[in-house]
Amino acid sequence: MLKAEYRARGPVPQDVIEAVPFEKPTLGEGEVLIELLAAPINPSDVLTLTGDYGMLPPLPAIGGNEGVGKIIEQGPGVESPALGQTVLLPVGCGTWRTHLVMQADQLIQLPNEADPQQLSMVAINPPTASLLLSEFVELQPGDWVIQNAANSGVGSYLIQLAKLRGFKTVNIVRRESLIAPLQDEGADVVLVDGDDLAKRVKNAISGAPIRLGIDAVGDTATGRIADSLADEATLVNYGMMSGKPCRISPASLIFHGITLTGFWLAKWFDKASPEQQMAVYGELTKLIAAGKLQAPIDSVFSIKDIKEAVALAAEGGRNGKVLVKA
Repeated sequence: MLKAEYRARGPVPQDVIEAVPFEKPTLGEGEVLIELLAAPINPSDVLTLTGDYGMLPPLPAIGGNEGVGKIIEQGPGVESPALGQTVLLPVGCGTWRTHLVMQADQLIQLPNEADPQQLSMVAINPPTASLLLSEFVELQPGDWVIQNAANSGVGSYLIQLAKLRGFKTVNIVRRESLIAPLQDEGADVVLVDGDDLAKRVKNAISGAPIRLGIDAVGDTATGRIADSLADEATLVNYGMMSGKPCRISPASLIFHGITLTGFWLAKWFDKASPEQQMAVYGELTKLIAAGKLQAPIDSVFSIKDIKEAVALAAEGGRNGKVLVKA
């Protein structure tokens, strides 16, 4: 049994984490032993290792914030979930380990017939994409949405969910090689970022108004999205891939009435009721199980190769998510 542990944080994320062996634990009352099926490496995971994320666990810690596993052993008093059942691992529990011990009554059962690699990514990026589309602007079928970092995990889910809800998307990327893959996912318009972005967006959609913009990059990229929006539109920032603060012109704020706001899934969880959370996850899980919602996967590593996995995830320039498994 192995766990991906880090005892310090530093600028090179793969240097601070390593696969460490541990003994098989004895199960207590109400506990189950879970074997990891798959867990993603998200940008937030990399930022946690470097110390740049908004919420940092105490050290030492085990990496990974989401994933799925299957029940392989039941402790005293456990009847459900059954052996072999696929379960969603609690968010933030340190999922990068071959095996986990959890309280059985804290686990959400998932469809065994669904692809576990796709299910492993359900906890963070899909609800982020879903809520970005629903919480800020009351969109109607046929409305346009613009986003940058469109090839990211959230970006991919947003394209698919927007199409399922009848919205149209303008998707901004950093290189031309990403255009065709996003069009294959259902993106209506894909453009490479640049100084004349607003003009090219206007031409691509024949001047249709865009009332919702979504930014994961920050710096001047935020301003270029703002310049592409209709007056009184809302621009939501949920990431800082550039490593720099959002830069938006006073003209956008004052003369065009653009509202710039932020979104963090953890804060939404703090305020949302259990019923609201289950409604979001219920919809997304059904879509994934039906094959209507999925994310591209770049590669899958074993926990023993966690350094290589984190290095690849931190590099960027991929066309899919990096996952780890037992």
